[in-house]
Amino acid sequence: MAPSLGGLVVGEVLPQVAAIAVAIAVGVALADLLVAFGAVDRVAALSRPLTGPANLPDEVGGAVLTTAASTTAGYGMLAEYRDSGLLDDRATLVAVTINTFFGFVQHIFTFYAPVLIPILGLRVGLLYVGVRAGIALAITATGVVAGAVLLGPDNVDPEAAADVRADGGSDDADDPPSTTREKLRDAARTGLAKSRDILPRLAVVYTLVAALTAFYDLEALTGGAADPLAALTGLPAAAVPVIVVYAFDTTSGAVTIAPLVDDGVFTARTAVATMLVGGIVSFTVSTFKRSIPFQFGIWGAEFGAKVVAVNTALKVVWIAVSLTALLAF
Repeated sequence: MAPSLGGLVVGEVLPQVAAIAVAIAVGVALADLLVAFGAVDRVAALSRPLTGPANLPDEVGGAVLTTAASTTAGYGMLAEYRDSGLLDDRATLVAVTINTFFGFVQHIFTFYAPVLIPILGLRVGLLYVGVRAGIALAITATGVVAGAVLLGPDNVDPEAAADVRADGGSDDADDPPSTTREKLRDAARTGLAKSRDILPRLAVVYTLVAALTAFYDLEALTGGAADPLAALTGLPAAAVPVIVVYAFDTTSGAVTIAPLVDDGVFTARTAVATMLVGGIVSFTVSTFKRSIPFQFGIWGAEFGAKVVAVNTALKVVWIAVSLTALLAF
């Protein structure tokens, strides 16, 4: 029996929206605190090897490093920089791309190490995580190269950067916060204001996605892609059901393929290749259920669509490159 829309909103949408709203508020507040306490330059020293060649300002370094702890908080900081005029759309897309590897680092400690590697075993698990790390690093490197080629002075507003540094995140540039309490208060106020602005959009988009996924069978619409992809890559016939399961639940896919590796149906390389193909198939579902509502909620539909398109295209391209290399050797 299909759940009611009200049940979906209370059980799924509200917890997701609340968690994202809190993370965005924290990220924006952190961005203000980095400026208010003069930490931008110190943080920039760690990230300048990436932001410098990419022609991005030092402030972006804080967002890049914050992403390793919270992807949503990192995105919240970038949204604040874009709204303030520090970054234009092109510079923001480059910054989002550079963030990729640091978002992956977070998942090593929260999912890959404690969950996936124990299920897959040390050999297959480390190979899979290593390949995924290489893909994330390649996407980040692509962002650095894109920034070096595509960005210039017109993509960053020096006056906006100067204003941000001058007022320390305060709404009153003529009376910047001077005490620690004032800086914390102003940072909290700015974070809450940003979260409040984004909250209605998040609620609407997530409600629409929850309703559509509840009443339409996405698995039936996308599961058919597994068979031709498996045939194209020359994977064993057993890869098809694994790809379908993996595409909709990573943990279940790992549980499904692990005993097949032990039985010799898959080698370590073909097992990892199968999971990568499952990752390509899963983009249809994950983009619709997670990427679109998250990105549209933060950036709005127009710019959010650009972020989704760039992220998805780069992931598919670099997964395809990794898959080709993995099966060739």
